[in-house]
Amino acid sequence: QTFNTTNVTKLCPGAQCTFAFYGGESLYHKYIFIFQLANAFVFLWLVNFAIALGQCTLAGAFASYYWASRKPADIPLWPLFSSFGRAIRYHTGSLAFGALILAVVQLIRVILEYLDHKLKGTQNSFTRFLLCCLKCCFWCLEKFLKFINRNAYIMIAIYGKNFCTSAKEAFFLLMRNVVR
Repeated sequence: QTFNTTNVTKLCPGAQCTFAFYGGESLYHKYIFIFQLANAFVFLWLVNFAIALGQCTLAGAFASYYWASRKPADIPLWPLFSSFGRAIRYHTGSLAFGALILAVVQLIRVILEYLDHKLKGTQNSFTRFLLCCLKCCFWCLEKFLKFINRNAYIMIAIYGKNFCTSAKEAFFLLMRNVVR
């Protein structure tokens, strides 16, 4: 459809206004929902990675102060920047893996919230109950993983081991001291 509300047709006789992304059966239109999910997943992953990098950097800075045998002499000149450099150089994969695990759970929670929004008008009580239970379980799982990840990032900054080993050691350390 051609719109003749401006003088563009006088300047360019063959010009017409067409919308490139409304309707149609291109690959873009077929997989738009998948693209949106992928964008949401990458966003969650990057946010969680930035949080992990911050937690590991702070843990490394405090650990360099705590483990210094001679306090003024053994502390680096810029402990925060030194810890940031160590986290980027040596622990990027571990931080990305921890962020990946958390992003998967958060994406599932986003999908469950989307389904809950779409099913607001339904009268099926079993579906609503099941969705409510799933949302609660994944909320608890996300909180648990955030707690374990934070402690794993601390162990990574202190001991320099990989994510799985650090998460296991952090979990067992927490379980040994659960009564205190």
